[in-house]
Amino acid sequence: QFDLVESGGGLVQPGGSLRLSCAPTTFMLEYYAIGWFRQAPGKEREAVSCITHLDSTKYYVDSVKGRFTISRDNAKNTVYLQMNDLKPEDTAVYYCAADPRGPWYEPNYSYWGQGTQVTVSS
Repeated sequence: QFDLVESGGGLVQPGGSLRLSCAPTTFMLEYYAIGWFRQAPGKEREAVSCITHLDSTKYYVDSVKGRFTISRDNAKNTVYLQMNDLKPEDTAVYYCAADPRGPWYEPNYSYWGQGTQVTVSS
């Protein structure tokens, strides 16, 4: 059983867009910072973005700056990752996580989802 559920992944052509959603199953996300990570085959899990809970400060890894946007809707208990201008190198399983226990970019969070596959290919 996972504490978060991701959705919105799929197959998209280079230059296309997807919007991922992350919703907790056991708590209200308004009390937690939420991060997005991704893991490509044969590679380590890497941080993509994070949004804090107090002032919604947003963080992005350099490779997605200007293309991805993280947002939260506390009324819907959902965090989104809008991904535009997708590239083949964005192909990975994307995970959301809640409650970072250290720097946002380290995969040391209290709660995780099961992941959703994003494939960018022509």
